[in-house]
Amino acid sequence: MIAEVIVDIALSETDKIFDYIMPDDVKVGERVLVPFGKNTLEGFVIGVKDKTDYPDKIKEIIKPLDDFVAVTPEMIALMRNFSKSLNLRYIDLLRLFLPAGLRGGVIKPVHVEYAKLSGNADTFLDTISSRAKQQRACVEYLKENSDVKKAYLTKTFGNSAVNSLINCGYIEVYSVEKLRKPEVLSTSKKSRPTLNPDQQKAVDEITKGTGTFLLHGVTGSGKTEVYMHCIEDALSKNKTAIMLVPEISLTPQVFLQFKERFGDKVAILHSGLSQGERFDEWRRLRNGEATVAVGARSAIFAPIENLGVIIIDEEHDGSYVSEGNPRYDTVEIAGFRAGYNSCPLVLGSATPSVESYYKAEKGEYKLLELPHRINNLLLPEMEVVDMSRELRAGNRDVFSTSLKDALRKTIAAKEQAIIFLNRRGFASFVMCKDCGFILKCKDCDVSLTYHKEDNQLKCHYCGKRYEMIDRCPICHGTNIRQGRIGTERVVEEVRKVLPEARVLRMDNDTTSEKGAHQRILSAFSKGEADVLVGTQMIAKGHDFQNVTLVGILDADFSLYLSDYRSNERTFQLITQVAGRAGRAGKSGKVIIQTYTPRHYVFRYAASYDYKNFYLKEKNTREVTKFPPFTNIVRILITSTSDRKAMDAAKNINEKMKVLLEEFKPDFIYYKGSKAPVTRIQNRYRYQLLMRIKPQNFETVKQRIFEITDAYRGKDGLWVFVEINPQSLV
Repeated sequence: MIAEVIVDIALSETDKIFDYIMPDDVKVGERVLVPFGKNTLEGFVIGVKDKTDYPDKIKEIIKPLDDFVAVTPEMIALMRNFSKSLNLRYIDLLRLFLPAGLRGGVIKPVHVEYAKLSGNADTFLDTISSRAKQQRACVEYLKENSDVKKAYLTKTFGNSAVNSLINCGYIEVYSVEKLRKPEVLSTSKKSRPTLNPDQQKAVDEITKGTGTFLLHGVTGSGKTEVYMHCIEDALSKNKTAIMLVPEISLTPQVFLQFKERFGDKVAILHSGLSQGERFDEWRRLRNGEATVAVGARSAIFAPIENLGVIIIDEEHDGSYVSEGNPRYDTVEIAGFRAGYNSCPLVLGSATPSVESYYKAEKGEYKLLELPHRINNLLLPEMEVVDMSRELRAGNRDVFSTSLKDALRKTIAAKEQAIIFLNRRGFASFVMCKDCGFILKCKDCDVSLTYHKEDNQLKCHYCGKRYEMIDRCPICHGTNIRQGRIGTERVVEEVRKVLPEARVLRMDNDTTSEKGAHQRILSAFSKGEADVLVGTQMIAKGHDFQNVTLVGILDADFSLYLSDYRSNERTFQLITQVAGRAGRAGKSGKVIIQTYTPRHYVFRYAASYDYKNFYLKEKNTREVTKFPPFTNIVRILITSTSDRKAMDAAKNINEKMKVLLEEFKPDFIYYKGSKAPVTRIQNRYRYQLLMRIKPQNFETVKQRIFEITDAYRGKDGLWVFVEINPQSLV
């Protein structure tokens, strides 16, 4: 038999299927070692056939690398499908299916040595000299305690005594594998609550059907309980499940909820795990020891078969789209896996994306509604504060008078508050007021953010750090101004208003260490702090029983980004963070601070009116020809040489003009230009944008791939084709 093999090298030149003679002990899906030129490489067997076109040149696979099949038939089918539809290299997709530590043998199973007596203790004691006190004590101990860690014996009775007993054959040493499990708070199995009629209807529809379901439920409506009942149903049919959440900060809380319901059947997968933990959780799923995969975006590649349901919570969240290499949309991958397994795909959100709700409107998705909070709890009262009016009244503070008063009342009542600002650091830029110079990163065309905690300037694109200045490097003036506030500054302002308050902060800076998300959320949930200040990490999914106030600062900041989704994202963030208040029977209040209070986003958000917001946004996009009425394609070209990037953009631009003539009016093309952020990590960036109507999209997309493939990897160029990108910066 001839094996079809993908070699583990991420180069365009090797992005093809190679033929090898297949030994009898090798199976499809296994990782193998193969001769490749003068080297030996790791590879994946993705198929078999009877003959090859190269019978005189073909070599034999050297050996299998594992004692298990690493890639299932489903994953091989997924690879074949998306390598074409997304123009991705085979190996980039295959690598998504495996924990990083498996490749190259970096991570291996951990084993612990145990010891036990190999025979009758009294018989052994009769033969051991009375002077060998430690040996006799060790045998006496093992007589009363079986299966003891060898390390404990050597520590207690000494290495010499234990080794002597082993050499005499009195002690038998054996090895037991120890799984590296992610740290999680202690759990006890919880019973399933009774569903309300809306929840029961949703569960019935999902468990009896296939296809994609859009579960639209207000915040606090019990979507998680619907998810758990659907998973329960899948497990009762001896099937498996995948549950995705949008951000790593949600994973410990969701994992705990599912662990309480399903016990050790749950495995967790996300980038915050150590390589060893991820490897062992992956193996638990592959071995069938765990049958529910819970995690962030990457968990969609969990190695489980016979799926009974796939659930994507907060389906609108942009983090489900990978903007690194390889670029993919998790919802697309989930759709393929659901189709392959003939199981339902559930997309849940209080604020569905415009594209998803449009598909539900057209009947491509099945719409399910949860219009009320559990136990008919009221949604929190919304107040929109005009910060221009506050300024005119002489209030130049970060907090409006209304928010200050509400904070004082909340803390006095022994309740908790959340303050949301989607901008970390102390100040988002530093400027010389004498000459107008703004400090920028040397490798990126972006302003530096001031972090007061360590008195440093940081680039939020490449991570580079600089010392804070007290004198302008251009004019040498000392009149240095700090620009728009970040979460660090908000913490200071809270302490001015409430000196006695206990304040926690949650953003990328405070959660960089392993386990930090869980520690902060757990501390706040236990009432160890009065106020939680944070970015969008705190906006979604968290269930804090004592939070009755939410303050949203600088709410209109995201409205004016150069992105057609800016209105939608602002509406979603306000609705999501507002939903953290009043979730346990206590009345809640949300205060939105904005300089544009009459904008329709705030009008609809303040009345929880998703439907009318959607209609307004849909009509706007239909007129302006944005998704879902067209597909946006961006070609992003980067190089360490500005000239090379610009020349490649010009050349691709000319080819796009030819394509435009062939497919207009279904193809709207815009001349190439510098990207809004012209340089990141010392790579210059150019972009070409186009809008393509659905009827010819697949044809035009493949033609674009053909054009860009000629430039990819040539002369240091990086060329990416992005379909409906989450950001156009």
